[in-house]
Amino acid sequence: MAKDSSFDIVSEVDLQEVQNAVQQALKEISTRFDFKGSKSEIEFDGKGTITLLSDDEYKLNALRDVLESKLIKRGVSLKALRPGKVEPAAGGTVRQAVRLQQGIEQDVAKQITKLVKDTKLKVQVTIQGDQLRVSGKSRDDLQAVIRTLREADLPVPLQFTNYRG
Repeated sequence: MAKDSSFDIVSEVDLQEVQNAVQQALKEISTRFDFKGSKSEIEFDGKGTITLLSDDEYKLNALRDVLESKLIKRGVSLKALRPGKVEPAAGGTVRQAVRLQQGIEQDVAKQITKLVKDTKLKVQVTIQGDQLRVSGKSRDDLQAVIRTLREADLPVPLQFTNYRG
């Protein structure tokens, strides 16, 4: 009898890469002409929140563009960013907190499960906290599931780990 193969679907962000992207963005901001004399800052707490601070909303958007370009270069998906609303801060500045999405939320997990079931492949999907496990007898079926999920437009970045054959 054939043994089941499986893999896990996770959504994780490499916090070290985020830290590096923040450092690169700060370096670029310090040299850019449009940020000269402005109070523009990016702070990363190391856990999952990036705080952007600038003089006005226009500069805040430019600051976010710089950060996003650095994140893309470092391989961090922008789908993992959950920007909060722009709030007024002290000294006539504006602030925005951007949360990093770690793990797969329940509603997205159900959406992924439905997508996999719609393929009519002989695989089982189980939700395990903030990740999913897909198992089945055929490795080809598992690879077809990975292909389907890569092509799907999901609101979170997905990684496929612990492939056991």
